[in-house]
Amino acid sequence: MQRVLVTGGAGFIGSNLLLTLVPRYPHYLFVNLDKLTYAGNLENLRPLEEAPNYVFVRGDIADGELVDRLFREFRITGVIHLAAESHVDRSILEPDPFIRTNILGTLTLLKAAQRHWEGRSPREVRFYHISTDEVYGSLGPEGYFTEDSPYRPTSPYSASKAASDHLVRAWYHTYGLPVVISNCSNNFGPYQFPEKLIPLMIWNLIRGEVLPIYGRGENVRDWIYVRDHVEAIDRIYHAGRIGETYNVGARNEWRNRDLVELLCDLVDEELNRPPGTGRALIRFVPDRPGHDLRYAIDPSKLERELGWRPQYTFPQALRETIRWYLAHQDWLERITSGAYRDYYETQYARRIAEGKAYGA
Repeated sequence: MQRVLVTGGAGFIGSNLLLTLVPRYPHYLFVNLDKLTYAGNLENLRPLEEAPNYVFVRGDIADGELVDRLFREFRITGVIHLAAESHVDRSILEPDPFIRTNILGTLTLLKAAQRHWEGRSPREVRFYHISTDEVYGSLGPEGYFTEDSPYRPTSPYSASKAASDHLVRAWYHTYGLPVVISNCSNNFGPYQFPEKLIPLMIWNLIRGEVLPIYGRGENVRDWIYVRDHVEAIDRIYHAGRIGETYNVGARNEWRNRDLVELLCDLVDEELNRPPGTGRALIRFVPDRPGHDLRYAIDPSKLERELGWRPQYTFPQALRETIRWYLAHQDWLERITSGAYRDYYETQYARRIAEGKAYGA
């Protein structure tokens, strides 16, 4: 029986992952460790509350005593490490939580795995660290990030994730810990907190509020549907080669302004509004510091070695995402008026409220 510690399982990607894997692997035990910050929501995981192979633990991955106890009591044999502070704008305004969670939290998990897995065969245990394409920095108008691309992080967030990647590799090379790493492009889909570009724009369109776009909207991002990312995680966790890194992307680049315009048109259509209603809400706002121009992932290694391919087309996935948010406006209301309320006292939240910033 595999006993898998999933960190950050109440967040966006983590909840989508657990909703898929818990019923798929009834003979595994999944232990979800989540601090339940503003972006973590147990409501996302309500379908799993009665699952016999699922346990939730509220706690901090940087709490060494707690992490050690979980490894010991649940006899953990695998880690899928998703927990992270993950929003660039927040990292610019307050980098300290990113250093604690993303670097010190990863260190805490690695040390616990090293202690409890000493003498275990690499066939029995595995530490899977999930990271971001932002560690590679900014691309020019051509080319793609590969697993051999040099690290050039440009924000406190991406620097903290780069540091955590390096720690994981160091534990593999120095201590022989069985690890695997993936770096993924921008995710979108159900349960994403409305500070990131796609859910924020959908939420503002529903309410008829301003759609802020940084600069002139020329920044390019490579987008992947979260359910395709979940399938990649499953494949990498079970079949990825120890010590290897896999880039995850859907070859789906969009300029920010083009994506927002498409969202406007689709939401107008879903809500039976006159064409152009949404586009009239677009406002260009001052760019954020160090805003990387373009990200684009080459997933060839993952496709070639593990046979993974995205199963959703972008139009299909985007329309499904819009319909999910339209059907879950009560969820949006709760999470933006509850734990998130305190964040409206910060400089970043004021910028969001004033229509001067968005998350991407």
